[in-house]
Amino acid sequence: MINPLSIAGMAAQLVMSLLVPLGLLIYFHKKKWLSWKPLGVGILIFLLFSQVLEKALHVVMIDPSGTSLKWTDSVALFVLYAALAAGVFEEVGRYVGFRWMLKKHHEYKDGLSFGLGHGGIEAILIGVFGAVNALVLASLIQSGMFDKTIAPTLPDGQAELIKDQILHTPFAMYILGGLERALALVFHIAMSLLVLLGVRKRNFRYVIYAILLHALMDTAPALYQAHVVTNVWLIEAVIFLFAVAAFLFTRRMKETFEGGGEG
Repeated sequence: MINPLSIAGMAAQLVMSLLVPLGLLIYFHKKKWLSWKPLGVGILIFLLFSQVLEKALHVVMIDPSGTSLKWTDSVALFVLYAALAAGVFEEVGRYVGFRWMLKKHHEYKDGLSFGLGHGGIEAILIGVFGAVNALVLASLIQSGMFDKTIAPTLPDGQAELIKDQILHTPFAMYILGGLERALALVFHIAMSLLVLLGVRKRNFRYVIYAILLHALMDTAPALYQAHVVTNVWLIEAVIFLFAVAAFLFTRRMKETFEGGGEG
């Protein structure tokens, strides 16, 4: 029997992950901060650099267990790789987007829109699709169809692992999942502005700053993934602090961009 609270949590994660990007889209439009081309390029860059190129490297580098590298058991190297990978691919992707695809879109609203596209599609792919997948699996498990149709096609032990996850993931974890997507979106907007500032100033060091900040934030989830840190609330607290700093940075950048910021 699936806990009704778990179902409610899945639905809440879905709604949060969808409504936050849509809410920001409407808000930016009303504030005249929305720029459609950077929004679309932000989505494209995330799909290409994160979902294709980065994941292709993960297939080569990360063990199927997801907690170590294929060629070493070193936890430190795994955490270093996991922390740097997203930062390098996503921040370099932002630079490529602004430098070559958005040559005439270097205003404050363009950075906001790019970040919204980048972080918004991530929220949908991870938060929304993840919640939908969990709801479908919960329905199949509840009806008994999971054991009849899906379990026989999976490797030994994987079916039970999936069932255990769906049956025992608490309500709070789904809420945290939705909240994390919102916090990550705020961070993506700030990093987009930071990289754009570097493009405007013609100085690549700002991209390096973005990579290092991204890696620093991702260190906490990497430690959790490697089972070095097991307190998920501590991980989310770290992400929350980064999001607060990102929000304050985004507000401050408005004056910088409107004042020129060319260098």
